Amino acid sequence: MKLPSQHSLPALAVLLLLTGCASTPEGHPSGTVPIEVLVETSDPGSRIEVDGEYVGVSPLKVTIWGDRDGTFHGGGDGHTVFKAYPVKPGQFMQTKSFLNGAQQFMFGQEDRVPRRLYFDLNQKSQGLEITIPK
Repeated sequence: MKLPSQHSLPALAVLLLLTGCASTPEGHPSGTVPIEVLVETSDPGSRIEVDGEYVGVSPLKVTIWGDRDGTFHGGGDGHTVFKAYPVKPGQFMQTKSFLNGAQQFMFGQEDRVPRRLYFDLNQKSQGLEITIPK
């Protein structure tokens, strides 16, 4: 990789300043900002998904593209869902769902993006459970 010469560095810096604030990386909605979320689990090594996409294993930092006010940016079914999968037998999959305002045009409720999420894989989830006999 060829590095720029000393004479072109000031011009490169000005170019970056002019373009860096005006655009968002490809694939991210205009006006969004990156917000880092630390995802931790009771046992390290848990598979982590955000909106059904694998993002890594815990502990890890996930970048969420949110609105400038620190809330989730609208998309999909109106929820941004984090999932953490069990690491060993006897543990349970955990989910955390946040409203992102996508369902109600411009006035939908948006949750703030948390800076840290913790999943206790040893806690049984509350709610409906369906057991299918073998």
